[in-house]
Amino acid sequence: MKFKQINLWLFCVAMMPFWAMAQTKSAYNELQVFDHSFFTYNGNEFRSANGASGPKYWQNKADYVINAELVEKDTLIKGNVSINYTNNSQDTLNYLWLQLDQNLFKPDSRGAASTPVSGDRFDAKGYTKGGYDIGVVSVTYMGKNYVIKPTITDTRMQLRLPFVVKPHGDLINIKVNYSFYVPHYGADRMGRLGVKQGVIYQLAQWYPRMCVYDDVNGWDTLPYIGTGEFYCEYGNYDYFITAPADMIVAGSGDLQNPQQVLTAEQNRRLATAAKSDSSIHIITEAEVGTAAIRPKHEGTLTWHYKMHNTRDVSWSASKAFIWDAAKVNLPGGKKGLANAVYPVESRGYDRYGRAAQYLKNSIEFYSKNYFEYPWHSAFVVAGVALGMEYPGIVFCSYQIKQDDLWHDITHEMGHNWFPMIVGSNERRFMWMDEGMNTFINGYASNWFNHGEYGDTSSMAVRMTRSLMHEKDPLMTAPEVMHDGGQYYYKTALALNILRNVVLGADRFDYAFNMYIKRWAYKHPLPQDFFRTMNDAAGEDLNWFWKEWFYTTWKLDQAVTDVKYNKNDPASGAIITIENLGEMALPITLKVTEQNSKTQLINLPVEVWQKGAKWKLKCNTTSKITSVIADPDRQLPDIDRSNNSFKLPE
Repeated sequence: MKFKQINLWLFCVAMMPFWAMAQTKSAYNELQVFDHSFFTYNGNEFRSANGASGPKYWQNKADYVINAELVEKDTLIKGNVSINYTNNSQDTLNYLWLQLDQNLFKPDSRGAASTPVSGDRFDAKGYTKGGYDIGVVSVTYMGKNYVIKPTITDTRMQLRLPFVVKPHGDLINIKVNYSFYVPHYGADRMGRLGVKQGVIYQLAQWYPRMCVYDDVNGWDTLPYIGTGEFYCEYGNYDYFITAPADMIVAGSGDLQNPQQVLTAEQNRRLATAAKSDSSIHIITEAEVGTAAIRPKHEGTLTWHYKMHNTRDVSWSASKAFIWDAAKVNLPGGKKGLANAVYPVESRGYDRYGRAAQYLKNSIEFYSKNYFEYPWHSAFVVAGVALGMEYPGIVFCSYQIKQDDLWHDITHEMGHNWFPMIVGSNERRFMWMDEGMNTFINGYASNWFNHGEYGDTSSMAVRMTRSLMHEKDPLMTAPEVMHDGGQYYYKTALALNILRNVVLGADRFDYAFNMYIKRWAYKHPLPQDFFRTMNDAAGEDLNWFWKEWFYTTWKLDQAVTDVKYNKNDPASGAIITIENLGEMALPITLKVTEQNSKTQLINLPVEVWQKGAKWKLKCNTTSKITSVIADPDRQLPDIDRSNNSFKLPE
């Protein structure tokens, strides 16, 4: 054994120079990075080359009227949905496709079958009564009613029509009767939670809804497996929730009948909250469970909500809710209302006692800096879901507190911009909602309450280790991705580097906001984002998009040599830098001289267009003591040992 160990040690020592050479040999190929064939198609009449929607861009529309009842004794939702569907496409439709996301919880669903034995965050196993029970399905077209036998495949339902829906604005109405049992833990999207004073129901994916028909894939019928989220058409929602009379129902949109479902005192307090920047108690801890807080004590009440130009709605119900609210100030002068509902277990200043303020400040920040919040109210609901977003309502864990609660609320509310306003396809391109949202969340956190929950450490340094072990590029489908965290943090890091290193804040912010403005309430592709940023910033960034989103390339910048002109420091120095990894980025050098003079040299990415090595002249007046690449640690350099070149004084 000892002999083998010694020989192994000698072999390792002998090989060390070769390993060192291998470590310094560049993996960089400029022909791969600066590849002008990046885009696979030209702009067209639907999606322009500049990244905007084209003159013939179309989008179908789905307007919903939903009546649903929460039958608490059976933990059952039963109801019916009426959908007015407008075919604005250029295509004739022989059939329609609807999403049946609750079918994820059927025992034989694809999602249940593909859940690991050990379970995971989006666990869909173990339900014996899960999924939709679909009743009568009918359509009305050209004044005639037809009963349709649906074809259901996992989480999709096809309606094969005895006629065709014509292009360019033809209208059809679909009616579906349905019911489903509410799962305890609905794949971290929804569910029910028992607390001291009742049960909190968080209801999402709670009605059959239209699949998207677009100019890219036709019907987008990817099944709902659990990881990949949602892709929905925009439309107007008019919905009615019948629940036990002792419950409060918090929903997306505007409550239409507060006089019928709230007490006079609660309506008075809401009016006060609508004028108050401080949080107002609508229902206090002491009032929860008392008869005085409900206008009716037995039977049921029906809550009526409306929400316009949205891609979804969701709601929550419980008799255990404490309720706080505060005014939201929007940049256009409109006022809104931020609401927080939570059980007594979540009370307290360091917990949900500040939740309405977290929500209010998040809405105000994103409205001021990116796009004004288009609706009037929003809810944060404490319950079983760890963190999930829907238009105008977000679900967060009832257990979290302090900075974790702030980050959860501002992240989930930030999703109202990506993808609720900018309607990307979450089921295919997860980075377009999670990553862009994580990017804006960082700025919101550094702003809130003078940086109370901000983070000034280097995101690049924190991310480097995970990037070194990254297996899949960001364009990987959600169910295939080995590390879903990359969607969040690698995307956010990429956008921060693009803003702060490549373009500068002014050019980036202008182009990024142009993207939001162009694609609000529409369905952008990744290429629409890339093209808009290129065009509005005035920069060919295809090299950047390729390396950050389509590859797992690594960055390794190095300072490899310093020589003086004529061996005289007063004549300046020639500094040699090398790009050893596959990725290219601009490089910043901090040069320090013996006389304490320092200078920053910023070199653009173009220095790497001719190869992996670059020499530059640096004007000096005394000997150089050190040259450091990326001195502020803004870049995810995988080997910082070669970033510094120190010279003897």
